[in-house]
Amino acid sequence: MTYVNNQIVLITGASSGIGASCAKVFAQAGGKLILAARRCYRLQEFAKTLNLPDDKIHLLQLDVCDRTSVESAISNLPPYWSKIDILINNAGLSRGLNKLYEGDFQDWEEMIDTNIKGLLYLTRYVVPSMVKRNRGHIINIGSIAGHQTYPGGNVYCGTKAAVKAISEGLKQDLLGTPVRVSSVDPGMVETEFSEVRFHGDTERAKKVYEGVTPLTPDDVADVVFFCATRPTHVNINEVILMPVDQASATLVNRKL
Repeated sequence: MTYVNNQIVLITGASSGIGASCAKVFAQAGGKLILAARRCYRLQEFAKTLNLPDDKIHLLQLDVCDRTSVESAISNLPPYWSKIDILINNAGLSRGLNKLYEGDFQDWEEMIDTNIKGLLYLTRYVVPSMVKRNRGHIINIGSIAGHQTYPGGNVYCGTKAAVKAISEGLKQDLLGTPVRVSSVDPGMVETEFSEVRFHGDTERAKKVYEGVTPLTPDDVADVVFFCATRPTHVNINEVILMPVDQASATLVNRKL
């Protein structure tokens, strides 16, 4: 697809799930990938599977929550990699399903730092160059949780509602430039998401998807790629996608 051939695509949270699927689809289309993730070993192992030459892939071990690290990573990119065309703010997580008044402070900090502040840091350090060069596209991975709150989702839903508002605000701030902003907001996707939410309890995580055919990370990556490959005068503001077995954040048809 000529729209992304040789364009530089920075993907956060790229070592697994939706981030890894985005990497695959953009690699197949000829994109030059900057893949960022906290888990360096996982990132390196995944990168090998893409079989890309050195001039098509650049790895960054990066914790998006650390503003100084984000600033350093972006400002110290080699010249060849410094002109980012597409930023995919994918890094994000959910922790716990506690009632708000019984919530775990550490869980709150992780969600707010990653889902909101991490996205803001990357955007703040990447977008000025896009504006200067008069080209670019920011694609934020939101969630159905940013549109509908569900029981136990309080803070996570709050962080994804923030992503929705930040995406809308950024689009307004970029009016008058050709830089595009999209938010891709999935419902139920089978990734490590639930395992992370339940702190590694795989049995509890499996039950989330029981009797349902959820979205796959590839399904979401396909929509991200669609947003990125529209003609330059077209901006896909927001896409909500869910499995057929899901009608809202709380209404799920389970065939048990």
